[in-house]
Amino acid sequence: MAYPIAPPVEPMLAKAAESLPEGDRWLFEPKWDGFRALVFRDGPEVYLQSRELKPLNRYFPELAEPLLASLPERCVVDGEIVIAGPAGLDFEALLLRIHPAASRVKLLSQESPAGIVLFDLLALGDRDLRASPLSERRALLEQRLAGAAPQVHLTPATRDRAVAQDWFARFEGAGLDGVVAKRLDSTYQPGVRAMVKVKHARTADCAVAGFRWHKNGPGTMVGSLLLGLYDEAGKLHHVGICSSFTTARRKELVEELSPLRENAMEGHPWRDWAEWADADAEPAQRMPGASSRWNRGKDLSWEPLRVERVCEVAYDHLQGDRFRHATHFLRWRPDRSPRECRYDQLEETPAFELSRIFGVRPQAPR
Repeated sequence: MAYPIAPPVEPMLAKAAESLPEGDRWLFEPKWDGFRALVFRDGPEVYLQSRELKPLNRYFPELAEPLLASLPERCVVDGEIVIAGPAGLDFEALLLRIHPAASRVKLLSQESPAGIVLFDLLALGDRDLRASPLSERRALLEQRLAGAAPQVHLTPATRDRAVAQDWFARFEGAGLDGVVAKRLDSTYQPGVRAMVKVKHARTADCAVAGFRWHKNGPGTMVGSLLLGLYDEAGKLHHVGICSSFTTARRKELVEELSPLRENAMEGHPWRDWAEWADADAEPAQRMPGASSRWNRGKDLSWEPLRVERVCEVAYDHLQGDRFRHATHFLRWRPDRSPRECRYDQLEETPAFELSRIFGVRPQAPR
């Protein structure tokens, strides 16, 4: 195989910002919430490379055919592998693909096929385009992806900051992370944070129902708080964790939470989960003690707390009915009751925009 550029190649990265940059020399794109992937093609050969420089072909076998049908004979492109569902981008479905059994991957690829959104062109034919300006690379990518196969998509892009700001609000309900800004005169810089990303951030009041010990200090340091939100029926759901603490604060939390550990299991809403953990449970039913999909040996056991305290956390967005990433602790809220910590405090925009890109029907908001 003689790819135009030999893998591995580090993808260009982005640095966080609080707002979109001003000026007329920027190109704005939605920030896709999936698996970053560089695609190398040489004739009938297609190689998918992850952000960590590892091969991805075996996890997404359904992408080979549409990529061969859509890409130039010899090229290297940058993009994001995603799975689009009726409620938005389904990151949990992507996680399920990282599975050792080829038969399981094949079944999932048929039940929920992945697509790929492309946003940069690194090489075309024998020409290395990394030193060319983004404006040229984007124009060539648009030309070459005209009439692409259904699973291969060109990311929307605009030079209008007002449009990008509108995307920032409207695209969120489709499960997108935010907006990325790239200078039109910029070169492709592998491994360099040469782009700008503005991600969604919100706050929520959550009931604290348990904790995990820190891996380096069991019994002496708190690793993370287990967060819960109540649904309309009064059921407390495990929605994620908060682990943004200094070492000193982790030690303080041991004493601070100690009174809440007394008789905590009696009548605890997650009592059954202390004795039953299913690693293959559906994402919406995942429990605090479920094993990690990424590290089967990782200890995710937890300690229950009486559900009496509330904390305010910062989060980016929901994935289903859980926080997509670990949240950031802001403050305790002694003025709030745990029962006030309900899903209806969270504002999520319906995923109307997703249907325009992937042709899927958005679910009605709950």
